[in-house]
Amino acid sequence: MTILVTGATGTVGRHVVDQLVRKGEKVRAVSRTPERAHFPEGVEVIAGDLMSPETLIPALKDVTALYLITSSDQTGATLQTNPRIVELAEKTGVQRVSLLTVYGDGPVEQALKSSRLEWTFVQPVGFMANAIDDWQESIREEGVVREFGGETRGAIIHEADIAAVFVETLLEKGHHGNCYTLTGPEALSTIDQVEMISMAIGKDITFEELTEEQARRKWREMGHDEESIDFFVQMSKNPPEIGYTVLPTVEKITGRPAKMFTEWVSDHRSNFM
Repeated sequence: MTILVTGATGTVGRHVVDQLVRKGEKVRAVSRTPERAHFPEGVEVIAGDLMSPETLIPALKDVTALYLITSSDQTGATLQTNPRIVELAEKTGVQRVSLLTVYGDGPVEQALKSSRLEWTFVQPVGFMANAIDDWQESIREEGVVREFGGETRGAIIHEADIAAVFVETLLEKGHHGNCYTLTGPEALSTIDQVEMISMAIGKDITFEELTEEQARRKWREMGHDEESIDFFVQMSKNPPEIGYTVLPTVEKITGRPAKMFTEWVSDHRSNFM
């Protein structure tokens, strides 16, 4: 059985590849940047672009299970998966698809629901790894984190736990038709996370609360449109209950508790030093 991992050099995809390899599975990895792959020996790496499904046709040959993403989790990378990939997966004999979804109701999700494939949606409420993208530079260079909504809490999850759930859904039956919302074991504020990073690296880190206008200006400079910025502000001021409610999904599916943020920081100390 060959398992195809798309977005394989991404935050979650890399863990999916590594965990499947450790289980002895035959893995084929797709990336738009295969030169950055550096996967374990035995992983077949193929270039492909989910926005151009025809580039995935060679990668889909003899594949029985597919890890699929709808958008990129890499900073600065634009990706909106073309739902035609679902049709191609059906035609080439894929049996099972596990999808990393953000909202659960986009074109790819609808295509899967209308297909004959076994499908599972996995929806993390927030990534611990965002701390690297958002704060690595300012912590290293200035010893400071500047954010809007420092007290807002989220039940963020370790990317290795997300991958572990995907591995189970790709390898085991019984997950068809489910949408699993994933959280970490605790709801943490930005300030909590900064304090934990500070303790782990033995360096004082100052937290500076941005005003709404400062935050809007920052997001504009990062290239976000006004609709997205309004969404960010709303999430900081009045986050939905799903974002901070701790769920036992990881333990139910994998048989072990979700990892704490302190464990994640221990794994990534060097990023902040």
